[in-house]
Amino acid sequence: MSTVIHGTVAPGFEPVRAAFEAAFADKPDMGGALAIRHRGAAVVDLWGGTADERTREPWADDTLGVIFSCTKGLVSILAARLVQEGRLDYEALVTDYWPEFGAAGKAGTRVKDLLSHRSGVSAPRAVLSTEDVLDWDRVVAELAAQEPLWEPGTGYAYHAITHGWLVGEVIRRVTGLSVGQYFARLIAEPLHVDAWIGLPAALHDRVAHLQVGSTLAQLTAQQAAARTPGEVDWSERAMTLGGAFAPELVTPTGGFNSAAVQAAEIPGAGGIATARGLAAIWSATVVPTDGVLLLDEGVVSRATAVQTEGAPVWNVPGPWPRWGMGFQLDSEARRYLGPQGFGHDGAGGQCAFADPQFGVGFAFVTNQMEAIDDVRATRIVDALRGVLAE
Repeated sequence: MSTVIHGTVAPGFEPVRAAFEAAFADKPDMGGALAIRHRGAAVVDLWGGTADERTREPWADDTLGVIFSCTKGLVSILAARLVQEGRLDYEALVTDYWPEFGAAGKAGTRVKDLLSHRSGVSAPRAVLSTEDVLDWDRVVAELAAQEPLWEPGTGYAYHAITHGWLVGEVIRRVTGLSVGQYFARLIAEPLHVDAWIGLPAALHDRVAHLQVGSTLAQLTAQQAAARTPGEVDWSERAMTLGGAFAPELVTPTGGFNSAAVQAAEIPGAGGIATARGLAAIWSATVVPTDGVLLLDEGVVSRATAVQTEGAPVWNVPGPWPRWGMGFQLDSEARRYLGPQGFGHDGAGGQCAFADPQFGVGFAFVTNQMEAIDDVRATRIVDALRGVLAE
């Protein structure tokens, strides 16, 4: 039985709807949403499937999704706006804003190193618990004090969760606001969108229940079997923080399914939004959208210059992504509409980005988490590229 899809598409965008419908094939428990802005106008607004496989509650037009590392893209927008306003300098030392971070050999680390995964603090040396990661001050103090895993600026490894605390603390030092507060003030409130870094507790029931798909379960099992006993796998530690999260980032009631985790400000992975809200945000980075333009062309050009590409410091198989100043760029690992696209994808299949050439803001959100070679969002992007080419 095929999944019922709700919502609308503008004339000409029917192939995008077909690609969205195809994403649900052979996934009876999946829920998801897709939203696209073109030149500021909403041209795709679709949703369907199951928001909670335990109760069979359907995905509604206002269902919220955990967007995982798409949150890094939102935090990178905040940093870029501060650069645009002259309040932050990508080339400055982190210690110019956060003096404590210079401890243990990190004094030469620059803001751009934090953003582009080159800081040497991709994972904590200490084992962190779930209780620890709910305490912002506890985590940032730990990261500031630790010795880097490699010399900052000389190589990179994906800062899966620590990225948000590192960049978020710089934002807090500059603005006097938490990253979630600054996000609300600069972005969510002016655009009137449903998006949070730190979800109000009263909204937890609107969040889709996350489930681990078969390909993600197989991948994490294979990775666990390949580890050498007694040696720290720093790529795994970057995801789990030692004990705070499962390798898949969720359990039926824990990890990012937990109300406490969703309410905390964990800006490396904990953003929560509707696809509709995310698409509006990314649209507003490149074209005026609902009366808001977040970034100018000059800072977008600076923020999307390649900072990081190629093989990381750990032995992680390719293809490898590319990053600018926190923004994930078009690459073999994540194809957008073209070489100017910038945004960030997220664990389990989430994808959100902007394209200045086409004036597009795009967001796909799902609660059925699959592995890194998941093609659901890729095929939707391919369909959109074909529509725009015509």
